[in-house]
Amino acid sequence: MGSQQLPFIPETITVHLGLPDQYAENVTVSFPDYIKNVASSEIYPTWPENAIRANIYAQITYALNRVYNEFYRSQGYDFDITSETQLDQKFIKGRDIYENISQIVDEIFNDYVVQQGRIDPYFTAYCNGTTTTCAGLSQWGTVSLAEQGLTPYEILQYYYGNTIGIIENAPIDANIPSYPGIPLRIGSSGNTVKTIQLQLNRIRRNYPAIPMIPNPNGVFGASTRNAVQAFQRIFNLTPDGIVGKATWYQLKYIYNGVKRLNELTSEGLTLEEVTRPFPEVLREGETGVDVRSLQYYLAVIAYFSDGAVPSVTIDGVFGPATTQAVIAFQNLAGLTADGIVGLQTWVRLEEAYRDILASLPPNFTEGNARLYPGYVLSEGLQNEDVRDLQTYLRGIAEYTGVIPTIPITGYFGTQTRDVVSALQAQNGLPASGTVGAPTWNLIRRLYDAR
Repeated sequence: MGSQQLPFIPETITVHLGLPDQYAENVTVSFPDYIKNVASSEIYPTWPENAIRANIYAQITYALNRVYNEFYRSQGYDFDITSETQLDQKFIKGRDIYENISQIVDEIFNDYVVQQGRIDPYFTAYCNGTTTTCAGLSQWGTVSLAEQGLTPYEILQYYYGNTIGIIENAPIDANIPSYPGIPLRIGSSGNTVKTIQLQLNRIRRNYPAIPMIPNPNGVFGASTRNAVQAFQRIFNLTPDGIVGKATWYQLKYIYNGVKRLNELTSEGLTLEEVTRPFPEVLREGETGVDVRSLQYYLAVIAYFSDGAVPSVTIDGVFGPATTQAVIAFQNLAGLTADGIVGLQTWVRLEEAYRDILASLPPNFTEGNARLYPGYVLSEGLQNEDVRDLQTYLRGIAEYTGVIPTIPITGYFGTQTRDVVSALQAQNGLPASGTVGAPTWNLIRRLYDAR
């Protein structure tokens, strides 16, 4: 689970009324109001309409680039953009807005410029074209181009090249910082883990001391931990292999830098790079392994809840019974009881589950096997949980003969991975070779059935 990654139009934007390190007020305004202010401060309402529109496209896209890449927040600031033209675009608190500019912004504030084949807002640098010139758009130059009959899109192509396109009617969403709110570590899984794996592998091309993550599958395993530790050492962070807020934003900042996402020469981001392989939200009607994970947590919490949470069947189908269990848990946890499992509900479920594990006697078993240890086991791990896993796998192998027997070493190597994959494939689970709650529950049931 994780935060929004595809480009969207933020409901609000926070402007620092000064240079970044200068003491100054932060003002939060709606995104359209911000663009209206910038356009009224930067250009003239008497210009040809096509020139005005071309400039507003550039201003929208410039601001979105700052927001989407968290340019300032990744450096530790608490704002999205400054009001200073040395760095950004002019914003004057409380200024009057020109009526024709206001109308145009209302029409196009959720359209932005991209490089074709890319999805991130392009860094649409611009200058006035008289007292200052630059490699991007010339504001005064747009006037003569409009007077020659060029459309807004043709004006933008003139300055940014023929490979640009315009994304229209982008969705609007709350401007929520990308850090998921909880540290990522060994055993974490989901979209946020996939994000840092892809970022680390790209950063590695510029910093080869960072080891490659060979299978960026959204599971935080030993190779991800090793890459994180190397990154932390290079950039003078505590090399604990845990991605907390400081490491998350340093990763974001360095990734932006090596991809040049805040420059005219940006590599850009493809849809494939930001596609989220795991569902952001689970609700009634969903099916699959993520629903099984949810149901496992709910079933264990129900068992220890003295009836406060009804039990559920772990069948991978999010039906009415699962909805009722989610609502009961949300009420218990003080969350909005809507029966929908978003990030907050996932975090509280995992916390409640870990609290149960911590309260149990050290050798507590459910049947003959221990409860799921609360994190994803994957190749490269070495600990007692892996030893238990191998013990159960060996018991299943000796009793059923459907999987090979493996040595009990406590190290999760390729043999263990392959046996786990085989067992998953035989029982209708994705053959990932990693052990999350549904796979652990399957192994526990097969071990108990001997």
